[in-house]
Amino acid sequence: MPNPKRRHSKTRGAKRRTHYKAAKPSYGECPNCHEQKLLHRACSNCGQYNGRSVIIPKES
Repeated sequence: MPNPKRRHSKTRGAKRRTHYKAAKPSYGECPNCHEQKLLHRACSNCGQYNGRSVIIPKES
């Protein structure tokens, strides 16, 4: 199997990685309290997920 004869430059490696971007997390509205929450997670405001209470939220 062939191996590189010389080291690739930092620029060449950076050009290859231009499409590696961090994705912005998706938010949705909680159907119970109408606050923004991460999708497929329990609501941090009211503690509801899929129509039932799964966590007890901390009071502020």
